Amino acid sequence: MGDASEIRRVRALFISDVHLGMKVTQLHRLIDFLQKHEAETIYLVGDIVDGWRLQKNGAGLMNIMN
Repeated sequence: MGDASEIRRVRALFISDVHLGMKVTQLHRLIDFLQKHEAETIYLVGDIVDGWRLQKNGAGLMNIMN
């Protein structure tokens, strides 16, 4: 993989247990990872969103995502 900014193309990505809504979520790292990878298919498995936590912290999460 030469250049650090090079996009890595793969057939599939499996993203698991992200826990969006939790304070400890490292959303910036996930976004950085997704910007550096291109996949034919992305599988979201495990706990992607913690809905009960999102109710309390949703506004903060939405600010990070914008």
